[in-house]
Amino acid sequence: MRHQRRVPQLGLPADQRKALLRALTTELIRHGRITTTKARAKAVRAEAERMITLAKDGSLAARRRALGYLYDKQLVHALFAQAPERYGDRNGGYTRIIRSVRRRGDNAELAVIELV
Repeated sequence: MRHQRRVPQLGLPADQRKALLRALTTELIRHGRITTTKARAKAVRAEAERMITLAKDGSLAARRRALGYLYDKQLVHALFAQAPERYGDRNGGYTRIIRSVRRRGDNAELAVIELV
């Protein structure tokens, strides 16, 4: 039983799941919007909001934590430069999930996750 265990498993081992979430978070911050399954979108939402919160903090320790998580060093610097003025007045809720059509091959629920 997994009572009150909130980590979405996504049907993957822990190392693959962490790599997937890192890759999706990096691409979401790079492009501003990605299309993926609904479960993955909900899982990546927490990671993306954590990275934006670190960028709003702007300290050296926060920058190092973001550099250790995101795959692109230049993207981290751009995020830390833009996030304080873009999200400075907002207390969370930096992403939006919009349901989309079902995928043709396996009928999976798709969603678009985008930065607000």
